[in-house]
Amino acid sequence: MAENVTSLFRSTAAHSPSMAALTREGGDGVGPIDFCIPCNPYFPTPAMFDDMAGRLREIMTYYPSSADTITAELCNLLQLPPQAVAMGNGSTELITWIDHLLVRESLAVPVPTFGRWTDQPMETGKRVDMFPLQESSGFALDLAQYAEFIRARGTRAAVICNPNNPDGGFLHRHAIVQFMDAMADLDLVVIDESFLEFADAEAEPSVVQEAMLRPNVIVLRSLGKNFGLHGIRFGYLVANPSLAGRVRSMLPKWNLNAFAEHVVFMLKHHGAEYMESLHQVRRDRLDMAQQLAALPGLTVYPSQGNFLFVRLPVGAEGTVVRDRLLTEHRILVRECGNKIGSSSRFLRLVVRPQVDVRRLVSGLEQVLYGTRRGAAAVPELATGTSYSSGTAAVDRLVGSTNGAGVPMAMPVAAPVAAPAAVAAPAPMPMPMPTPTPMPAAPMPTPMPAPVPAAAAVGPTPPGVPARGGLTAAQVRGTTGPGLAPAPATGWPNASAWPNAAGMG
Repeated sequence: MAENVTSLFRSTAAHSPSMAALTREGGDGVGPIDFCIPCNPYFPTPAMFDDMAGRLREIMTYYPSSADTITAELCNLLQLPPQAVAMGNGSTELITWIDHLLVRESLAVPVPTFGRWTDQPMETGKRVDMFPLQESSGFALDLAQYAEFIRARGTRAAVICNPNNPDGGFLHRHAIVQFMDAMADLDLVVIDESFLEFADAEAEPSVVQEAMLRPNVIVLRSLGKNFGLHGIRFGYLVANPSLAGRVRSMLPKWNLNAFAEHVVFMLKHHGAEYMESLHQVRRDRLDMAQQLAALPGLTVYPSQGNFLFVRLPVGAEGTVVRDRLLTEHRILVRECGNKIGSSSRFLRLVVRPQVDVRRLVSGLEQVLYGTRRGAAAVPELATGTSYSSGTAAVDRLVGSTNGAGVPMAMPVAAPVAAPAAVAAPAPMPMPMPTPTPMPAAPMPTPMPAPVPAAAAVGPTPPGVPARGGLTAAQVRGTTGPGLAPAPATGWPNASAWPNAAGMG
């Protein structure tokens, strides 16, 4: 039975198997503790689930209202003009239409990130220019270097995920607005804010208001993740009316189901509970990061999502850790070896309540360090796990583009020096336009100044330091030359429903 369960990971594409599949194969009808699917564990409330259960027959029997009706209710809730919004059967449906309608020839994407942003355009024959995020800088996205990369490659569309999946990296609103202004001549700029409502580094971090004023910007938002309802496929995009209308015109009249309608119309009565659920996730994120960082050799990267990106100790191989956690401890984790730009040394762990985290930490101790009687620490494979999307055509396109890191014909900035306690990975060889003399002794690049203590005060600081590595302020505090760090502001007021910027 254990082999049946773990084999599901090798038969799926670039995602993990569904909880339904794991439950069927488990044999007892009960799924594992889910540290894989990034879902809000505190919303909907039990009373809301009871309400949906009481209306199950009605919801499943009748047609839903049109997508326009459901979209109008959501816009009334979020204080957005309906003509600037298009709702989809999950954000993945919207990504598909964005690719088909608006990406003409090429798309720039920082990696690692959400796999559909790399795989979807390659499936339709577009060139995907992948900008590698560096482990030595905590996977922080430097927007100035990203802009130079886009110009050097001649890319016509660009994506930023904020926070990024899988590492939870966060960019402040003012920096993204500057980037959008600098990329005003591109065909399209997409800001994927699917996890933004879990962030607390800024009071109003969303750029939806700025997107509506620009002819080439789309902001993508998920509802399943923050509402804890992945099974109800719904999400939305915000753009200027012309751009939003192009996508909306291609969507079926009934692309949203009756469950999505029921949830959207009940949300106005549960704003306080929703905001409290976000606050609890943020508290749990800090507690979980601290517990994981205490494990020897485990590195925890700062995150503003509802998940944590961790690097396993030397000697541990992610697929083995994943399989043993599942079969021996009934814990499901996301091993990131099939994410472009990542490897099997990394796991993404969803933030969950403390009782579940204690079980995760105990399971990791036994799997990683052999503390369980008769168990040995997991081995590290002789060769790394290469990327496979599960689709042969996509894999061929990865090989023919820069999925494995094609050298860029552009000047490359000096890498940020890693702290003494962390060994920086060897940089990829990249041809320089002119020979650059090497200094007699390497000079460390100064790190951004830490945020003053007063600015970092709040119930939930933006992440915790990586073990022996960079602090959250160093990694996320600045996003490019000349940009001042924005202070962490703590939680918003929970008295009202979150507005279009994603906060109260």
